[in-house]
Amino acid sequence: MTIRQREDQKPSPPQSILIPGGHGGALSIPRNSIFRITDLHGQQIVDLLAFRLPSLRERLSVSYTRYQQRGGALAAGDHLYTNNNNPMLRIREDSVRVHDMTFMACNPGFYAEQGLAGHRNCSENLLEGLRAAGVGEELVRDRLELPDPWNVFQNSPEYTLKGGLSTSRAGDYIELEAEMDVLVVGSSCPYDVEGFNGGNATDVMIEIVGRKEGF
Repeated sequence: MTIRQREDQKPSPPQSILIPGGHGGALSIPRNSIFRITDLHGQQIVDLLAFRLPSLRERLSVSYTRYQQRGGALAAGDHLYTNNNNPMLRIREDSVRVHDMTFMACNPGFYAEQGLAGHRNCSENLLEGLRAAGVGEELVRDRLELPDPWNVFQNSPEYTLKGGLSTSRAGDYIELEAEMDVLVVGSSCPYDVEGFNGGNATDVMIEIVGRKEGF
């Protein structure tokens, strides 16, 4: 192999990311790709953001999605929409079928009020994921500029937080199609108070598993 050949070779983009329990991470998903979010150990909520590449100004909007779907209950075949009212993600398969589009990401103040100052939180985890993906302060200055997340696997019917927040089991997943190039950012929710997230945040996987037929 010549030096020129080595220079021409480019590393393949990552096809998956393992997000450690209580932390954040991000993965670029090309248009027409199929990807999965998997709860590896059970009872783990994933706070999820998605940004359109390359500009990142257009992003997943839970409010536009609630409007387009006439509510917050989603099923296979439904789309999630952006803040520009464009379909961004389409649900293909869903072994849990319970998610939340009403609650914000937990934040430092949320824990400080409970005497848990310094506890890891989804807001800073999501910012951590963005920074790891190379998103600088010119696009998102701090956690206060993050949109509200889609809380995957979170069971909070009628805007309640009463035990049994997550009903997912080890190996449960949701599979989605990307309708555009997106940067998906996730937080393995660190809220371990009162038994939430099984009392201990655990790892989750985001991985590209294929392409839409014909692409």
